[in-house]
Amino acid sequence: MSPDFLHYPAAPVALKMAVSVGIGMLVGMERKWSHKEAGIRTFAIVALLGTLSALIGTEFIITAMVGVFLLVIGMNTRSLIVEETLEITTSAALIVNFILGALVGLGHMFTPVAGAIIMTMLLAWKTELNRFAGGLQPSEIRSAILLGLIGFVIYPILPNRYIDPWQLFNPSDAWISIIAIAGIGFVNYVCLRIFSTSGLYLGAIFGGLVNSSATVAEVSSRAQSSNLSSKMTSLCLLTTIAMFARNLIIATIFVPASLSATLIPLAAMSLVAFFFIIRDKVLEGKLTSNDAPLALDSPISIKKVLGFGSLFILIAIGGTLLNRFFGSYGLLATGLFGGLVSSASTTAAAATMAMHGKITASLAGNVAIISSLASAVINLPLVWRNIKDKAVIRKLTIELSVVIGIGIACVVLDRIFNFSDFIISHLK
Repeated sequence: MSPDFLHYPAAPVALKMAVSVGIGMLVGMERKWSHKEAGIRTFAIVALLGTLSALIGTEFIITAMVGVFLLVIGMNTRSLIVEETLEITTSAALIVNFILGALVGLGHMFTPVAGAIIMTMLLAWKTELNRFAGGLQPSEIRSAILLGLIGFVIYPILPNRYIDPWQLFNPSDAWISIIAIAGIGFVNYVCLRIFSTSGLYLGAIFGGLVNSSATVAEVSSRAQSSNLSSKMTSLCLLTTIAMFARNLIIATIFVPASLSATLIPLAAMSLVAFFFIIRDKVLEGKLTSNDAPLALDSPISIKKVLGFGSLFILIAIGGTLLNRFFGSYGLLATGLFGGLVSSASTTAAAATMAMHGKITASLAGNVAIISSLASAVINLPLVWRNIKDKAVIRKLTIELSVVIGIGIACVVLDRIFNFSDFIISHLK
């Protein structure tokens, strides 16, 4: 025990005591609202105990912690005798509350306050969290575990260098791209799962961020079976806009300078597509809602991770070789054929090459646009197969062709006049 606590100035000690009591009252109010025996006063006193024990000396924290454990044991013994239940959550909250108070006594402010807020949120959202956890599918749990595995276990042990004499393959680069694509897909899958009841339109947007081709196939089939084929044009264009946004984000994450080559074409195509959507809404009336959820698979699985990785490696190696032998046009061809399979993987591969100086940032941006265009083109046969209304098919084909044409024109003009290279050179 240190005698220094006898000479602490009053103001700092008063502040620490006020913060610890506030933390205890915050958590205690939630427990009181939940009709638990341990409420505002108990939690405030336990937090204050943690602060005072830390002020007296770090060795006294252990003694005070033993007292908190005895309090928890007594509380659970009484609950078990009277109500035949255990107060597991409240007991854990009391222990954490003591630790937060001790942190305040040691001079920390952000960590205990943030911890108290997070703990109160977890306690208050009991119903919502139970509903969410109860609705989880085994595939979704496996996806979350797999995402953590590839991001925090496998990635740190991979070598961050080219492992072949031809300077074609860097394992760390390939894995970063897998993490980025899988992470974006998983986050947007969660959003799609939460908001799917808002209708096909919201589902088309979130689905386009996950997998545009799978979304178009699913949406077109559902629209046909629900007599909503007239809305398929807007649904497909919304999915395409979302896919454009996803590829723009992927390219910008790896090579921010590629934004000069990708922003204008993708923004122009998105604006034209949005114009068609607004025009359809005005001509056809208010968009019809459909509360049926989309049946999209979880975006993360071993099969998909291996697919992402294999496709990335093939595109990266093929793109490097084509660029060496045929220059920029060879890489643009890679973007075209790669986009027919996965525009996200193709965009990530080109951006990674630009990050290592193998190609220019503007060329990586052009590849992102070409792959996005190819992905948009492949959506047309999917709609043709499912939608039986020839007028809708004709209308969608014309509108999507206009969008694609604008994108192609932007890429051609950029390659001829080197607008993006000019912008990048003046920004350096």
